[in-house]
Amino acid sequence: MNQYTPNRRRTLEVVGIVVLIAVLVPFAVFIVPQVVGAEHSYAVLSSSMSPTISAGDAVIVNGISAAAVSEGDIITFRQGKTAEIRQGQAGANLVTHRVVNVVQNEDGLQFETKGDANEEADRKLVPAAALVGRVAFTIPYIGHVIAFAGTQMGFLALVALPLGLLVLGELYDLARAARTGRDASDGPTEPDADAEPDGGSIPDETATGDEPTGGNDAEDD
Repeated sequence: MNQYTPNRRRTLEVVGIVVLIAVLVPFAVFIVPQVVGAEHSYAVLSSSMSPTISAGDAVIVNGISAAAVSEGDIITFRQGKTAEIRQGQAGANLVTHRVVNVVQNEDGLQFETKGDANEEADRKLVPAAALVGRVAFTIPYIGHVIAFAGTQMGFLALVALPLGLLVLGELYDLARAARTGRDASDGPTEPDADAEPDGGSIPDETATGDEPTGGNDAEDD
């Protein structure tokens, strides 16, 4: 039992670390997309690209030049007035749709886009200036978690509670290590060399046996 318990604890710790990494890595990529060579990350709010991209998924977007966009690419772009688009994200909505046609006309390079779930293409062409980048890959469901984390309940469940459990775990390990060290310093109790062993007293070795009985011998008359 003493050998099994530490092994089981070690196994649980390893499994816990693996699960923690699996949970934290997608969040790390979403927060810092540069770790995978991307430049932007966005949570998808609508289902216009389902089933390819569902509402609540996150998209990791590579910044590319408009000339590198091809038909079939999924791009993220700003949708709004021309002046708003040129100002960046301020005042413009971000949309992620698939390119169904690359158009070159008197207005320059433009893209015809369409959501996979929509029957018709978007009404307006997307100018090259509105391009944010091309979707590299998606992370399922993480958009829901990001939105939940922004609420008070989400902060408590996803930040405060795990942090509290981590602190309690560290305190438990410290207390256990201190108790183990104290027990080891006491050491085992040595037996008293002068103490008599259990089981009764030792017989007197000077005794020679029973005394003769019966009185004086009778003399012959």
